Amino acid sequence: MNNQKKQIKKVVLAYSGGLDTSVIIPWLKENYDNCEVIAVAADVGQGKELDGLKEKAIKTGASKLYIEDLKSEFVDDFVFPTLKAGAVYENKYLLGTSFARPVIAKRIVEIAKAEGADAIAHGCTGKGNDQVRFELTIKAFAPDMAIIAPWRTWELKSREDEIEYAAKHDIPIPVTKETNYSKDKNLWHLSHEGLDLEDPANEPQLDKILEMGVSPMKAPDKATYVTLGFEKGVPVSLDGVKMDGVTLIEKLNEIGGANGIGIVDLLENRLVGMKSRGVYETPGGAILYAAHEVLETLCLDKETFHYKQQVALKFADLVYNGQWYTPLREALSAFVDDTQKTVTGEVKLKLYKGNIITSSATSPYSLYSEEMATFGEDDVYDQMDSQGFINLFGLPIKVKAMLENKKK
Repeated sequence: MNNQKKQIKKVVLAYSGGLDTSVIIPWLKENYDNCEVIAVAADVGQGKELDGLKEKAIKTGASKLYIEDLKSEFVDDFVFPTLKAGAVYENKYLLGTSFARPVIAKRIVEIAKAEGADAIAHGCTGKGNDQVRFELTIKAFAPDMAIIAPWRTWELKSREDEIEYAAKHDIPIPVTKETNYSKDKNLWHLSHEGLDLEDPANEPQLDKILEMGVSPMKAPDKATYVTLGFEKGVPVSLDGVKMDGVTLIEKLNEIGGANGIGIVDLLENRLVGMKSRGVYETPGGAILYAAHEVLETLCLDKETFHYKQQVALKFADLVYNGQWYTPLREALSAFVDDTQKTVTGEVKLKLYKGNIITSSATSPYSLYSEEMATFGEDDVYDQMDSQGFINLFGLPIKVKAMLENKKK
């Protein structure tokens, strides 16, 4: 045993009760001289997945289990700031797993410090993005903390190996070799990866894998209307009823899921350099993003709206790459917050078989002027003014054409 392993007597493990972390507890004790393992499960809205975790963690060798309710912090400090930014990774992904990692890792660091732990362990694979997201957050709050990532060092090379290891050690796990999709669930989304999805030529078996809703083909033949109220870019009400962010997202998940909303099949570029294919369910999130964008078209001027779209691309990259706790992300959020001062109002949407259709939008800060835009007669816009504007706007084109004509 090397010196570092000898020095590690207490480890705090990011624990979900899934395949990876179930196997990691006994593995840590075997490989780190029977060290104490403290499991931390973060409740970010994964629901029934937390049932029975304490008994399971203790049975597999943990000395204790913390279950931390982080749902409100997750929504208020991570989900809504990203929503306000309009950040979408590669045009489709609403960053469901990405921004859940920093809030989880931050709390794990707090517990590790309180417990006097020597190291923090996680079950992220060496091929994935989550290892970066967890570890960058740990470095931000505990730069000297040792990090143990078993997937980068252990003898188990696949999820099938893990299943066999679990069977040998009498560890109960929630998957079999036949149903071994890699999933991540929280309040915002549910992701599916692996098995037949690893081949982009295979159509996703939606009726087999969907859990948050139904496919558009099985959605009702009748449209559902929802009205969302926003204050400074933050959603605060549904159909006229004020509610907190967690409750609002839960209700929208139900409504959106029932209408086949928010299903994405994406072949994405991972941070570590490879492409991966996943199916994501984000019913409530898709509705919120659509409503927020509609309201911004009403309340933001052209230059701010267009520049903010550029900021959204960079913001999405930072979130995806685990760089939440960085000066740039904080600076971009400050810009976004300033743009949201007037993004207040209501948006009504029609949901129908996977489609989100704008019905209406109103705001006390609307920049739209029917008097200006009308095709009817008006007294506020002199159409002759456009002639001088076009002459000046088109002057570079005219000069270039004149120069080319001289050369002929």
